[in-house]
Amino acid sequence: MEIVPKTLAENAGLESIDILVGLRSAHEQTKGEVWGVDVPSGKIADMSSKGVIEPLRVKEQAIKSAAEAASMILRIDDVIASTKPKEPKGGPPGGEGMGEEY
Repeated sequence: MEIVPKTLAENAGLESIDILVGLRSAHEQTKGEVWGVDVPSGKIADMSSKGVIEPLRVKEQAIKSAAEAASMILRIDDVIASTKPKEPKGGPPGGEGMGEEY
């Protein structure tokens, strides 16, 4: 989840590590969920006071969709792996009798 503020800071020419450290610190406070990156000032600010909101529902749906997509990819991979032809027991054909003494 930190990729969004990190990318935002990098694209704005800010120090992404400083922004992430400040954001983590702000999020640990009471009502920390309202803090975000204020790109024009280059600092961490209260986003609700600036009129910037991001509904929790959108984040929850994005995470659910990503989990479903990953699960579907894994299922497809299982189907592909189960349809591969299996080698017959005893090794490759033509290997019978090798190493035997007459």
